Amino acid sequence: MKVCAVFDIGKTNKKLLLFDEDYQIVKEEQSQFEEILDDDGFPCDDLIQLSSWLKSTFERIKQNPDYEIVGLNFSAYGASFVHLNSEGKPLTPLYNYLKGFTRQMSKEFAEKYSSNVYTETASPELGMLNSGLQLYWLKQTKPSIFHQIKYSLHLPQYCSFLFSNKPVSEITSVGCHTALWDFQKNDYHAWVEAEHLHSVKQKPLLSDNVSSTADGIAIGIGIHDSSSALVPYLKSFDEKFILLSTGTWAISINPFNDEPLTDNELQKDCLCFLNYGGHPVKASRLFAGNEHERQTKHLAEYFGKEVDYYKQVKYDQDMIWFLRNKFKQATPDTADVGLLKDCPFVERNLNLFKTYEEAYHQFMLDLVAQQVASLNLVMGWSKPKQIFVDGGFSKNDIYMSLLAETYFNKQVFASEIAQASALGAALVIHEHWNSKPVPQQLIALKRYF
Repeated sequence: MKVCAVFDIGKTNKKLLLFDEDYQIVKEEQSQFEEILDDDGFPCDDLIQLSSWLKSTFERIKQNPDYEIVGLNFSAYGASFVHLNSEGKPLTPLYNYLKGFTRQMSKEFAEKYSSNVYTETASPELGMLNSGLQLYWLKQTKPSIFHQIKYSLHLPQYCSFLFSNKPVSEITSVGCHTALWDFQKNDYHAWVEAEHLHSVKQKPLLSDNVSSTADGIAIGIGIHDSSSALVPYLKSFDEKFILLSTGTWAISINPFNDEPLTDNELQKDCLCFLNYGGHPVKASRLFAGNEHERQTKHLAEYFGKEVDYYKQVKYDQDMIWFLRNKFKQATPDTADVGLLKDCPFVERNLNLFKTYEEAYHQFMLDLVAQQVASLNLVMGWSKPKQIFVDGGFSKNDIYMSLLAETYFNKQVFASEIAQASALGAALVIHEHWNSKPVPQQLIALKRYF
């Protein structure tokens, strides 16, 4: 059976998936590794273990007579660099993007290059989560290592390098809150040249590039996992849409909004990234999944219920009307969005609710008002007619019904897609390994009215 192998590297789970030519998953393996400590004593992914797992897993699958591997690609989390010396060997641990970036260094950087850098590179100021600033930090704190670096590869491209031996830069990794890419100039930002960051100065390639191997396997150059999860939607739908991808973060992604990011949008936790074709995409973030976890624990304790009791609560239209009449409601205009802003529900007194169901419906009203404010930030002048919601909240009837009610003039769908970022990585190199057309039914949809 001809297959495309995809390694999907998350912070927690490292997976291998095999897709057949109809994009059905025919094999799936998952591993988790203990974190180790970097040279400063901060937890990080074990690069040596990850590298050897990638190679040994691939070799084992290659020996399996059931499969003929014709494609190989990688989706992995961004904001992480592997720094290689002139012999192609890693010089540092895989530094964790949650590692602290000192306030002093942040201040020095802003004074040197002005805070406009963040608007011009469409990157909220996030310290080590701006991978470009990891290089700045390395230059300041470990200059002897910095001067030995020949190539700095984002993690998806390092995974590809292990198999192709070709160090490349790729557009979705460079164009995602790295503070490296000037969206107006469509090139690296001037500060990258000023700091002589030559290890990242290669021209970024589009995500559909491959390097073939001697045994006929098309090896992709890797893709940033968030951008990869968007690929199945872009390949499946012709009409303009917004994707609301929900998990710990609810990220509203509009692939049809290339309007320049404003300072105001940046303050409200918007950013731009580049999609697999190198086009700007506007996105906004809300810490909604985290907020849901926090509030449902609180409600469970207060009303003496199980933590996941919310799953039994059915959408009740009469209760929504009752709550709207009884309480002053948050609206998208009054709901605060921005970096880790609380949901309006935080201010409410739980004594005023007779039941868990009542309190949970009100929490959803407040959360959806905040979600709509976040989503409206990326709507843009093109105003897409379809909204697809995937991830955890797509299974929440109350959330979905309230969203559909707000956007009554659009089509709101809950969408289900297995392993979206791995699927995107296989799709993006489709023409190099797959002789069949891309199937129509990659995504299962349920419409809400």
